[in-house]
Amino acid sequence: MAHVENVFIYPIKGLEATRVETTRLTQAGTLSGDREYAMVDPDATDLNGEFDTVGRTFNGKEIDNLNEIASTFDASRGVLEIDRAGAESVRFDLATERDAASEWFSAFAGRPLRLRRRDPPGFLDRPHLGPSVVSTGTLEEIASWFDGMTLEGARARFRPNVEIGGVPAFWEDRFLADGAGFAIGDVRFEGVEACVRCVVPSRSPDTGERTEDFRRRLTERRRETLPPWVDEDALESPFSAMLITEVPEASRGGTIGVGDEVRAGERPGR
Repeated sequence: MAHVENVFIYPIKGLEATRVETTRLTQAGTLSGDREYAMVDPDATDLNGEFDTVGRTFNGKEIDNLNEIASTFDASRGVLEIDRAGAESVRFDLATERDAASEWFSAFAGRPLRLRRRDPPGFLDRPHLGPSVVSTGTLEEIASWFDGMTLEGARARFRPNVEIGGVPAFWEDRFLADGAGFAIGDVRFEGVEACVRCVVPSRSPDTGERTEDFRRRLTERRRETLPPWVDEDALESPFSAMLITEVPEASRGGTIGVGDEVRAGERPGR
């Protein structure tokens, strides 16, 4: 049976995932707490939810040694804990100590940064869209293409929100067709685009070391293994893995959780 295997949010953009058992869809169509905080240019201004051309966010694309940080975030208390090898652990209450956290990240990155918070959709790369979705089978298949990559390592590299179990590899690609979608409980997800990858998945989440020929191998293997249900015209690039979805307004405010049944092609209530 197709079901929700895992749900992940990333409270601080670029840092580690938090696995949650259940979560609510916000009125922006995103997962509650996802990318709520981000490291940004200290001179950035926030205009109607969008940074101006001066400001930008920083994550693993700009800070290539983020793998040196192990972090946990307690959303109920708003407390961020950071461990770094060879350094003393630090803890910040982001309600009262965000400036101190900004100073810590600036020293770590070697450039001025400011830790900021934003209401949903937070600091998503595609703020007008919803959660990312991938099957466990897809992560397992991709991991098999690279020596030493594990399922857990693939999760850390590709950083999905919703992981679907009980379905074949690249199951999510079937929802690239116009109007295609699936339901989890009373929440409907509609496929929008395949997630074209950046440099982040090419790096080991443990060492930061770049996997040799990552882009070439992923692209070639994707082309070689495209399932028959994939609309190739809708696949912007074979250097992609994961589905970016949109949650219709009628489904926002609903909840999803680990173990929930996934019903492909259905609308809530059917």
